[in-house]
Amino acid sequence: MKKTGLLCLIILLGVATSYGQQSLVSQINYNQLEKYIQSAKDNYPRRQIMALNTEVVAADVPAAKVSYLDIFNASYIYRPNNAVALNAANPFLVNGFQFGVSMTLGNFLQKPFQVKKAQSELKIAKLEQQEYDVILANEVKSRYYAYILQLNELKLRTQSAQDNKTVSDDMRYKFEKGEITLQAYNSSRISATGADSSRIQAEIDFLKAKDALEEIIGKKLEEVN
Repeated sequence: MKKTGLLCLIILLGVATSYGQQSLVSQINYNQLEKYIQSAKDNYPRRQIMALNTEVVAADVPAAKVSYLDIFNASYIYRPNNAVALNAANPFLVNGFQFGVSMTLGNFLQKPFQVKKAQSELKIAKLEQQEYDVILANEVKSRYYAYILQLNELKLRTQSAQDNKTVSDDMRYKFEKGEITLQAYNSSRISATGADSSRIQAEIDFLKAKDALEEIIGKKLEEVN
């Protein structure tokens, strides 16, 4: 019985040591992570909204500059050629077409401020998009690290479940031969069941982490290359 307990301890320590030696940092693929970040920038709805908003604001700048033409008002007067050439009421009125251009001084003074306002709004929109890109990149990194963590946790729990099953099967064989007590056999079965339950929970946690990462990058992980 003591030998069996020692065997279980050696197996579990071996599993923990094997996975403990594999640093999580060494398992991070930074090239792949950059692809995930770019995918998020291309596909995440909120980021797309901010990019479109920047385009709209950018279009307001040339529109504000062109609006300088709005301050000018063109007009014309037509007087038939057969009318009296001189008009005592308005001696400057002559026959044919007369064209004129007028300017609204108030609008003229407002235009530089409107253009400057449009340019400032464009700068703000670009800075907001840059800020969100940083936030989005950090969120992708956070979910990627969580994904790597749960992947390793799943490997650890799977190996532990397999090892516990091996021990439990060995204990059953010894119990059937009468080499160990029923209590020792039941104890091994309980350990195996607990390890298997931990494996199932690790699978669920891994799938959740994978779903969270795929949600933000807008693609299945397998589609990003």
